[in-house]
Amino acid sequence: MRIGVAGVGRIGRFHAETLRGHPTVESVVVADADPERARLTASAISAEVAPTTDALLAAGLDALVIAAATGAHPDLIVRGLDAGLPVFCEKPVAADIGATLTVLKRASEAATPVQIGFQRRFDPGYAAARAAVQSGRLGWLHTVRATTLDPAPPPAAYVANSGGLFRDCGVHDFDAIRWVTGREIVEVYATGANRGADFFRAAGDVDTMSALLTLDDGTLATVSDGRYNGAGYDVRLEVLGSAGSICAGLDDSLPLASAEPDVDFPAGPPYPQFFARFGPAYRRELESFIKIAGDHGPSPCTIEDALEASYVAEACELSRARRAPVLLEEVRA
Repeated sequence: MRIGVAGVGRIGRFHAETLRGHPTVESVVVADADPERARLTASAISAEVAPTTDALLAAGLDALVIAAATGAHPDLIVRGLDAGLPVFCEKPVAADIGATLTVLKRASEAATPVQIGFQRRFDPGYAAARAAVQSGRLGWLHTVRATTLDPAPPPAAYVANSGGLFRDCGVHDFDAIRWVTGREIVEVYATGANRGADFFRAAGDVDTMSALLTLDDGTLATVSDGRYNGAGYDVRLEVLGSAGSICAGLDDSLPLASAEPDVDFPAGPPYPQFFARFGPAYRRELESFIKIAGDHGPSPCTIEDALEASYVAEACELSRARRAPVLLEEVRA
């Protein structure tokens, strides 16, 4: 199999390395808006380099992986589908709902699958939580608590083009809540705060957010995300039911110290960044994509899934602005 990678920044290079080491991938071709970065990546992992996107799509590919900047996602997805290629694209599908719907319409007419990159679906802890819910052993759910806390903020230039904390970071939690519980989110009440760098406020963003979500069966979920968790990278999902509870991310690298005497959990060291926490999950999602690229099977994470998470993010931004609850039906097209 011959796979192209569009965009070889931090996550793109990781994907290219993963693909290059997969036994069924014979060759990898990389391209980037920065030709020198593409050249250096290709040299480091023994891949081929394409000077432009046009050259990449004309390189005899069997599949396309998109890890370019968000603004390039819609065009690259459509061009990949037009070329008859199975497509993997990092979230989000697009920067706004309208563009996402346009891509969804094109994908619905295509013969090849599209997989969106929500790697938590391939993490063993999140998968075990989903299985526990599906088995019924937790009883009926009453509370879900999701957390994504970065140890340090991304650069100002990234924040300015990220779409904001709800769209850039919160979508992972929104997708995980939907996927693990099997329920839809129908209402949100969200707020945010800025106590860190001024560039968040300048971008119209927040560095810390909290959201209360109501699911379609009445279950309540809370989401707490932030950019300044100096203890380390903290990502968890707690699912509590009438008969039991379970938590993904509760391990010895949890960056949260116990205040109780004589308690030595977690033993550490804490996760320093997202690759340390989710590296294996990123590899599993690409293994899944390689398989569906080979047999054109169903996508494990569709554009429709990404759209639902984006609707929640949009509702949260609207709620933050209004300082009031927002029903999801209000933001649906």
